[in-house]
Amino acid sequence: MEVLLTQVGNFGFPIVISVYLLVRIEGKLDKLTESIQELSQTLGAAKGLKVPGP
Repeated sequence: MEVLLTQVGNFGFPIVISVYLLVRIEGKLDKLTESIQELSQTLGAAKGLKVPGP
């Protein structure tokens, strides 16, 4: 039982930090994806091409 608690103590903190960072990065990736789609549509309109939407 003591070994189990030690393992949770050792690995619990890195897991919590990893999940926190993944959640934060997910929101930024969504915004980046939207920006890239918007840029693609803008460039397509500037060239007179029809770019498919999302």
